[in-house]
Parts: sequence; C-alpha cells; structure tokens
Amino acid sequence: MKILLVQDRLRSGGTERQAVLLANAFAAAGHAATLLTFRPGGPLAGTVAPGVARIVLQPFDLGLDWFAPGLAAAARRFAPDIVLCLGRMANCYAGGLQAALPGAAVLGTMRTGKPLPFLFRRSLALVRHLVANSRDAAATLARVYGVAPARITVIHNSLVFPAAPAAGTGAADAALRIRFGATPATQVLLCVAMFRPEKNQRELIEIAAGLPAGADWQLWLAGDGPARPACEALAAAKGLGARIKFPGFLRDPSELYRSADVAVHASSSEALSNFLIEAQAHGLPAVACAAQGIGECFVPGVTGWEIARGDHAAFRARLGALAAATPAERAALAAAARRFARETFDPARQVDAYLALFARLRGDSAPAR
Repeated sequence: MKILLVQDRLRSGGTERQAVLLANAFAAAGHAATLLTFRPGGPLAGTVAPGVARIVLQPFDLGLDWFAPGLAAAARRFAPDIVLCLGRMANCYAGGLQAALPGAAVLGTMRTGKPLPFLFRRSLALVRHLVANSRDAAATLARVYGVAPARITVIHNSLVFPAAPAAGTGAADAALRIRFGATPATQVLLCVAMFRPEKNQRELIEIAAGLPAGADWQLWLAGDGPARPACEALAAAKGLGARIKFPGFLRDPSELYRSADVAVHASSSEALSNFLIEAQAHGLPAVACAAQGIGECFVPGVTGWEIARGDHAAFRARLGALAAATPAERAALAAAARRFARETFDPARQVDAYLALFARLRGDSAPAR
C-alpha cells in the first residue's frame, strides 16, 4: 500500500511521536510510507526512519502550523491509497484531501479532548473513516459530533518507549535520583508532557504544595514549551525550588520512568495519555485528574486512580497511600501495570490494527501484511 501520513510539524508531543512510530512501522512492514509535514524540522525530525519518504510543504519554517501550501498537489503526486491525518491542523485539511483524492481512503483521527474547530468538524463528515484513540473519544465523536459509529474504529495509542519485560519496579536509576537530590526514601512524582496551558502542570504544582510538611517528595516536570517559565515561577513563588525539578525535553524519557515512583497527570484535554501508558509500561502507578480517555490508560483502582477534577485532597490522599505501600505491594502493583500496558498498547498489535483497517477500506482481500 501507498500510505501518506499528514502532520503539521514534528514537535515533541504525543501525537507527533505516534505519527513517527506509525510511519516507521508501515515502512518496516514493506509499505510505501511517506510522512508529509507542513513545517520543516522539529525535535522529532531525526527519529524518522530512512525508509520513510518525506514531503515538507513550507520552503523554510514560517512558524505557521496551519499553512500548508500545495498540500493537495503534493498528495496527488504521491497518489496514495491511504491518507492518515494526525493532529488538529492536519484534520482540518482532511475533508479537502478526500475531495482532491476521491480514489483514496482519507482517515481522520480523534486524539484530543479540546473542542474541535470548524474545519475539523467539517472534515468529520467528508473523510472515508475516523480512528479514535480511546473509547471515550469514539463516544464523543458519536454523541457530540453526530458521527455514525460504523464510521469509527478505536485503535489505542502505541507504546513509544515500552520498558523491557524484565524492567524494575521504579526508582531503579539511583544516579538520576542522586543528581536531583532525591534519597531512596523520597517519593518522586513524575509528569512528562509538553508545557502548554491545557497540560496543566500548574495544578500539579498546587497539589504538591499542599502535601504534608513532613513528607519527603519531589515533583519532576519533564518537557518544554511556552508554559514552562510560568510553572518555574510558580514553583519558586511557593518556595518549592528544591523539590520541583524541570529536566527539560528528552527525546527518550525512559530514564525518568525508571527513576520515578508515581506518574501524576492533570491535563484537561486528553483523549488518551501517551505519558500514562508509558509510565504503566515501566511499572509506575498513576494518579490523574479526570479527563477524556484517562480511565483507559490504566486498570482503574488497581494500577491507577482517576481523581475528580479539583479534588486536591483526594489526589494527595492517594499519593499518601502509595507512599505508605509495602515493598511487596509496590512490586505487585508494578507487575500488574507493566502487564496491562504491554498487552493493551503493544505497538505491533496497534500497527496491525491500522493495516487491517486500511486493507478493509481499500476492499483488499489479501492480508494487510
């Protein structure tokens, strides 16, 4: 199959990581995979496999996520069988791509909890099919946007950084903890996400600030983005500069997962959190504010806990309960989290689901791979 993946830019977010993973996997499976971006460069540009062809529309980076000059013409030249649009901007163009490529199957994707802009909503009715990355996202497409369930397929995100089956139970990388001043007894809370307002790291700082005065904890907020300076200022204003660490953007955050104790999350606009499923794969329990798809990132009440938004007392109480767990309880929880993540979000399984869907939409009788 000739598969065209469309993304505005290869920034460091979860959708972009999924786009690269899928493009690389489709090429490795023997398909002609091309990754088209509106803007050149981006932190993840170097992670695209050599077997994936690239199309970049802007001659140099104009800083405009929405500007896609010559998109339809470039797509026609490639003559794809399948077009997979990833991210909000790409999905805004998905309906136009379907009109320009009537012989191709153009697929939109639902990977956000944000309200959809007009062009995105318009595309929902025009594309051949839609992929939702969580059951909650699929329900939103049907309930809020009136998409027929028969036009929706749920395919969860793939693990980008799966831990090895023999991975430890967290707190395994002593060197990183020492570098940040954490002792073996310190409860290290971790969030890996772009610093954008909707990721809501500020709320995690507020929650941490209310932990008991005698508690031994650190909060690591990894990633980069426009909201980071304000979060750093808030941590300093609360006198928490020694407890809240900002490791920055890491192309591979596995070292952080191996070093932390609990994954914490407060984003208000998820459809499915890449961070939480990766944390589960590394054996970390999760405590997260309620949002679309969050309950599908862990086994509720067993490996993760979804807390009502704004209930900081309940969030802190769950962190306290995890800190008080015995080593045997932590090991059992970690094993259950790793098992759940490996079985539910296995990359090979997700890639096969995409390829099977593509083949069905093309009307192929032959196996997808």
